[in-house]
Amino acid sequence: MKREAKLLLEKGISSLILSIEHFNRPDDRGRIEAVLILLDHSFELLLKATILHEGGKIRKNRENQTIGFDQCVRTAITHKIITEEQALTLRTINGLRDAAQHYLVELSEQHLYLQSQTGLTLFKDILEDIFQKDLAEELPKRVLPLSTTPPLDIAALFESELEEIRKLLLPKTRHKTEAIVKLRGLAIFDGTIRGETLQPSQSNLDNLADQVKQEKEWHELFPGAASINLTSDGTGYNLSLRITKKEGIPVHVVPEGTPGAETIAIKRVNELDFYNLSHTQLAENVGLTSPKTTALVRYLKLKENNKYFKEIKIGKSEFSRYSQEAIHKIKEELPKIDIDEIWQKYGYIRKNINNNHNTMV
Repeated sequence: MKREAKLLLEKGISSLILSIEHFNRPDDRGRIEAVLILLDHSFELLLKATILHEGGKIRKNRENQTIGFDQCVRTAITHKIITEEQALTLRTINGLRDAAQHYLVELSEQHLYLQSQTGLTLFKDILEDIFQKDLAEELPKRVLPLSTTPPLDIAALFESELEEIRKLLLPKTRHKTEAIVKLRGLAIFDGTIRGETLQPSQSNLDNLADQVKQEKEWHELFPGAASINLTSDGTGYNLSLRITKKEGIPVHVVPEGTPGAETIAIKRVNELDFYNLSHTQLAENVGLTSPKTTALVRYLKLKENNKYFKEIKIGKSEFSRYSQEAIHKIKEELPKIDIDEIWQKYGYIRKNINNNHNTMV
């Protein structure tokens, strides 16, 4: 490895470790800003090291300064060091760092975790792919890598964020500035996915705040974020969290005849990607037994709404499948109901049907 590339790589790993250290620190003062700035810095140095290692240049002819972050990302894509999809993580972190370093941005704990863990995963992937190094060997044994429970999915994250922002925007609360600061982080994330590299303007954020007060759905406000998935695997240090693009452009479906709505043909490319849960998996995700989940599905009439359920035919077989939205619906309703009462009322339907069937036989 070239000496310059080796030094850049060492400094990049040092910044990453400092970012992890600040993420895990007990004091919140300046924590978000420190994590984002150090994580962003670690990637700039890592990318420059990889570009040099792959035979590229990090200085333009007759210029003393090395290339900036954006050019590093573009060059890394050109040299096939990273993919366009991986670049989304880098650009999001860089946009949030820019807001944190030069103005104001507030991220929830879940949002900060998402950016930090996806960043750590990408750093680990590049280090292994380009330099055949295991990040575990670079981290001191006393350091605790990011290993908390990842957010369930993008929808859960954004819905939770918007709920907090709505509270800040209530009449007579006088917390609009705080709401705007929170919205900025979500807008940067969403804008990066949609290919916008500029920071959101004040007028854009004010408009977003107005739409939040009107209680618009999160996927209407942030269509870029609605077009991605979070995929995770492993635990502890081996936990990996990645951002992946969904197929196609997100479309908001409205009833026929809705004023201002255009008629288009809609096709879900892979319905098993959307309805990706069996009944057992649904039960595991909501923390209930399979029979009680069945009772709750009946009570909430989830099978009557294709937002939550669909029978999918593959060959001559049919499979009952639930969407991630079914998880959110059940978790939203659970605190409001008595599950034992629901079980008593709806849990014995199948048993009664079976008894009647046996009697007729």
